Amino acid sequence: MNIILLGPPGAGKGTQAQRLVAERGMVQLSTGDMLRAARDAGTPVGLQVKAIMAAGELVSDAIVSALIGERLDSMDEGTGAIFDGFPRTVAQAEALELLLAERGRQLDHVIELEVDEAALIERVCGRYTCAKCGTGYHERFKQPQVAGVCDVCGSTEFKRRPDDNEETVRTRMEVYRGETAPILPFYEERGLVSRVDGMADMDQVAAAIEDVLSR
Repeated sequence: MNIILLGPPGAGKGTQAQRLVAERGMVQLSTGDMLRAARDAGTPVGLQVKAIMAAGELVSDAIVSALIGERLDSMDEGTGAIFDGFPRTVAQAEALELLLAERGRQLDHVIELEVDEAALIERVCGRYTCAKCGTGYHERFKQPQVAGVCDVCGSTEFKRRPDDNEETVRTRMEVYRGETAPILPFYEERGLVSRVDGMADMDQVAAAIEDVLSR
C-alpha cells in the first residue's frame, strides 16, 4: 500500500507516520530527510543538493524525483510507502504517478489531517522535547510525570524548536494551503482523498486512518 499523508506542520503527520511504520512495516519517505541525507552522504546527487541548499534555492523536481526513485528501488516490493512532503504541485503529483507505475506500484490513498488553526497554534507553541532522547512533551497536554524530568531517559534538559511560535505557524498554514490547493483536486478526481480529524486524540486519529486503509 502506498499513501500520501497531508496536513500542515503540527497536524500530527509525523506521529501517525511513525505508527504506520511500526504497525504496518511501511517506509516513510520524507523528502526533507532524504535531501539532508543525500547532502550529508556526499553522493553526486547529494553534492548538487548541498550546493542548491547552500544557495538558499529550491531543489528541482527532477532531483527530488530521482531521490524518491532510488529509495523506492531499495525497498522490497511488498513494502508500502508513506509520502511526506511530496508531492506539493500537480507536476510533482504527475511525476509520482510515473515513478510508481514504472515500479509496478500505485497510489492507494491520500489522507488529509484536518486541523483547527487556533487549536493548532496552541498545540505547536506549547510543544517541547527532551534534549537527550527526543521524547515529545507539551505544556498543557503532555507534561513529564515528574516536573522537569524526562519520563524516558531521566534527563533534565529540554528544548524547543525556534520556529514553534504563532507567527511562524500562521505562515506555515498559508504555505500549506497554497501548496495543497492545486493537488487535492488532482487526487479527488481519482477518488483517492479521505479526510480525518487531525485535532482528535492521537489514538482516535490512528483509528480513523486505519479505517481508511482498510477500505
